[in-house]
Amino acid sequence: MRLQNKSFWTGLVLSIVIYAVIQLLIDTGALNDFAESTLILICINIILGVSLNLINGFTGQFSIGHAGFMSIGAYLSAIMTLDFNMPFVVALIVGGLTAAVAGLIIGIPSLRLKGDYLAIATLGFGEIIRIVWLNTEYVGGASGLSGIPTQTNWTWIFIWTLITVVVINNFVNSTHGRACISVRENEIAAEAMGINTTKYKVMAFVIGAFFAGIAGGLSAHMFYIINPNSFNFIKSFEILVIVVLGGLGSTSGSIVGAIVLTLLFTFLQDFPEIRMIIYSLLLILMMIFRPKGLLGTREFSFNFLGKKGEAK
Repeated sequence: MRLQNKSFWTGLVLSIVIYAVIQLLIDTGALNDFAESTLILICINIILGVSLNLINGFTGQFSIGHAGFMSIGAYLSAIMTLDFNMPFVVALIVGGLTAAVAGLIIGIPSLRLKGDYLAIATLGFGEIIRIVWLNTEYVGGASGLSGIPTQTNWTWIFIWTLITVVVINNFVNSTHGRACISVRENEIAAEAMGINTTKYKVMAFVIGAFFAGIAGGLSAHMFYIINPNSFNFIKSFEILVIVVLGGLGSTSGSIVGAIVLTLLFTFLQDFPEIRMIIYSLLLILMMIFRPKGLLGTREFSFNFLGKKGEAK
């Protein structure tokens, strides 16, 4: 416990130092708008990856409908700021809570399913949400919702990224998190030990959905417009790739995966004709030579005493 606390505070101080350095570079103009936008996209993907990893990596479920929760947060937070003039942080929380409620509604019946059946159910949920936005004139329908104020900046994105990582990491290392991991390792044995497996699967689903909604709200207030097709099943697969690329069951892996994948997409923008070919080939090579992801189940450790599979 002492080593965990030391590692936590060391990581927190290091994060604040990184924030201060980047903010200084932005203020002095050393980082242009493109670089700042890339940093914000990286952080949004970190929030999405870490939140999905709680469901897929730590609890052992197979959800591919994360873009649906992201879209709920995006649209609800945009409506709050556009139509009700709510403060940005309140709009984000409303969007996140609405996504969490949606996670609860879809989670209770669908998380009794397992494996491919759960994947199909969550994929269907994400597409249903997209079709609802597509056919709702109040939010612009197929044209999307425009005129959203640009309020997402480096400070806000850093705060929410830090909150996401700290909350989910602490949850994973709590009694509830250990129960979720036991569900992943052997659900039958967990039930035999008296663990309410459905309860913990739904709990992980709701927490993951909340932070996906936050990420959606941050994304909506970064761009001028949001469109239903931005949250299709391809987006869900992109988030899943981040988790698998970094390593299932590793919060640090999701962070690394989000950074690598975002930079990869950014650098390949100059090659639109072959971008998806290069992207796909790199993922195939990754799965051949590193099937467990870049970090596997390892976590960042600042005490240099961490062992595989332990968050120190």
